[in-house]
Amino acid sequence: MAAFAGTGVAVGVFGSARAEAAAPAKDPNRLFADSKLVVKDRISVEVVGQGPDLVIVPGLSSSRETWKRTAERLRGKYHLHLVQVAGFAGEPSRANAAAPVLEPTAEAIDAYIVEAHLAPATYIGHSLGGTMGLYLVEHHPEHIKKLLMVDSLPFYGVLMGGPNTTPEKLKPMAVGAGQAMIHSTPEQAAANSEQIISFMVNDPEGKREAIGWGRLSDRTVVANAMVEDMLLDLRPGLTTIKTPVTLIYPFDPNMGRPLDQWDGLYKGQYAPLPGISMVRVDDSRHFVMFDQPQKFDAALDAFLAK
Repeated sequence: MAAFAGTGVAVGVFGSARAEAAAPAKDPNRLFADSKLVVKDRISVEVVGQGPDLVIVPGLSSSRETWKRTAERLRGKYHLHLVQVAGFAGEPSRANAAAPVLEPTAEAIDAYIVEAHLAPATYIGHSLGGTMGLYLVEHHPEHIKKLLMVDSLPFYGVLMGGPNTTPEKLKPMAVGAGQAMIHSTPEQAAANSEQIISFMVNDPEGKREAIGWGRLSDRTVVANAMVEDMLLDLRPGLTTIKTPVTLIYPFDPNMGRPLDQWDGLYKGQYAPLPGISMVRVDDSRHFVMFDQPQKFDAALDAFLAK
């Protein structure tokens, strides 16, 4: 759920016009013809729009196209920095070709925020993108003004090992799952990815897009990031967070848990975080922005207005 969606030569904002002109043909995740592109070892960032700055990050194996509808809606009044993680959805893997992936990528996003003079930034992240945002407010709180997470957990491993699991207990299972992903045949990998992603989105077009991003992703990068996400426990640092945090999370009765258990999972995980704002969006799954776009827009706008 929370982990699956889904680097240094600068181009565009910090690079040459010649490099920028060549970038659109090479970047499978570029959304807008009039945008500028910054390419780093672990991320690329598409910059478009005008107004206050927003840093927007997709989830595991996902393209920044996750946020295309949102970007089209907001670009007239916000300066958008749309992140793409190297190795996901056809983006070349670059420095993410070898583990570790998650924390170095979060640090790369932080470095971009500092280099682009965005700090303190408003950060919006889905799934793994939200987890990296939570990592940043714990490790670089002065660089994040406020954080919106969409279906992210501080310890994703509880979904695999139960409420009493620890990273140490979960490690053999997590490493085994990662190795199985890396060493599966292309046909097995595609089938497994399609099965997982199909469970995460109800909207047919959104499901088609997310499955396509999974097929284009570097399997090793995805596996390493998944394992690291399963073993990353950010709960001990929640009590220290002073950055305003909002969580949007889904509920679908067909996902197999009653509402009280579902609410209890998220509220229990975030109980140590003082002042968190939690917004449940019913009749949606992991890709809330696809399944309930109007409700998602309302929650996002309320966050931005704070």
